[in-house]
This record gives sequence, C-alpha cells and structure tokens, in this order.
Amino acid sequence: MGGFEGLKNLPPIYKSHPQTTPPETVEKIRALALEGIPVSAITIQNILHDSGLGTRYDRWLALEAKHAETAIELTGEQAAFLEKLSPCFRERHVESGAPGELLSADTFFVGTLKGVGKVYLHAVVDTFGSYAFGFLHVSKQPEAAVAVLHNDVLPFYRNLDLPVKAVLTDNGREFCGTEKHSYELYLDLNGFVERFIGTVLDEFFRVKMREKFYESVEALQADLNAWLVFYNTERPHLGYRNMGRGPIETVMSFVSQEG
Repeated sequence: MGGFEGLKNLPPIYKSHPQTTPPETVEKIRALALEGIPVSAITIQNILHDSGLGTRYDRWLALEAKHAETAIELTGEQAAFLEKLSPCFRERHVESGAPGELLSADTFFVGTLKGVGKVYLHAVVDTFGSYAFGFLHVSKQPEAAVAVLHNDVLPFYRNLDLPVKAVLTDNGREFCGTEKHSYELYLDLNGFVERFIGTVLDEFFRVKMREKFYESVEALQADLNAWLVFYNTERPHLGYRNMGRGPIETVMSFVSQEG
C-alpha cells in the first residue's frame, strides 16, 4: 500500500506501557545495584512482605493510613484509586473521633414476602468503624425507623458507656417532618449508610431470598441477625479505621484505650 517507500526498513516504534517503572525509580535501583546491594525481585518482595507491604492492597491500605495520620498530599491518581479500593475513603469528609459519635441511618425496600407484603430494612451504621444494626419491618413509618435506635443502637452504646451524639439521615419522610415528628428526637440530616445497604443487599438478601422461602418477617430477621454478627465480628473491612479488622474490634480497641 505504501509503494516502494513502504518496503523500506524503518526504526522500531517506541512503545510505552502504563505500568512502566518511573525513571526516578529505575535510577534508584541502578544506584543500589552499583553499590553492591542485592536488588533482585525476590529480595524486594521479601522486604515488602516483611514490612507488611507484600501485596498491592497492603500498600494502598498503608498509604491511606499514612494520609489519615499525617495528612500527606495525595496525587489525583492516588486519591481516585483509594476511593475505588476503599469505600470508607470516599467518606473521608465525614469524620468521627469515637464510636457512637456519628451514626448514619437509612431505610430501603428489601422485597415482598408472600402473605406479608412489602418489607423494609431500617439500618444504622457507625461512621467510626462501620458497626451496623438492622431492623426489618413492613412499614416505612417513623415509629419503625426509631425502633432500631431504641431497641438495638442505644442499648449497645449504653452497655459500652459510650454516648450517641448524632444520627445523620437523608430527608426521607420517615426521618423528618414537623417539630413534633418522632424521629426528630434522635437525628440531624445527611446520608452515610448507602455502602452498607449495597453490601447487605449483595451478600445477604440476594443470596438468602434465592435459597430460602420466608413466610414471616421474623424468620428473615433471625437470619439477618446472624449475618450481622458475621458482618460486625468476622468480615474484614477496608479503610484506615478497621485496617482489615471487623467493626467490633475497632469499637473494643477504642473502649480499651479509653479505659
């Protein structure tokens, strides 16, 4: 197609790769090699592993912790990747210094049970360490929304001698209204619980409601309670607050430090 010119030998086209090692890093490795210091891939990996930085996940989690502790400036690329890796990092503008200081509440539609009707989950999540509470009800009314606070949330923190200072929500009707609206006794306005809703929807409701036929809200609540125990105690959580621990470990760590 290029005629005679197209048959000529041309110099190779320079190619770059998005994961190419930066030149400054290459120079550091070269300098170490010239000093007689071993810099093989196995040596580097062993050093990273011994430092708790053996995987890319470990390294980004350490970067997030460093950012939280010393307020280092992140590049746009680093911030975007941390937001993708750690849902908690996306909520970094929502700060709380202790369990119970800032809770987030929301209500969402779970599904319809035959013979029962629509079922809603009233959820509350602690922004300090992602400890979560959930109460199922056939109503979205404020009385149902406030029940999870009265029956589950407040007793939990009271037993740990921790005050509940604020509960933030979206502006759903079950959360706001007139001055005498029952839920106004408990909360302000905002939203933080959407991430938990996505998790419980994907990991519990979509799984259980395919595996089992529920005839009552009580039966579904019993299985949800068991899953919440797993979520709060065993399931690893990303973010600098939990650092791979379960939320209850984060809460109890704070309690022991304060004690």
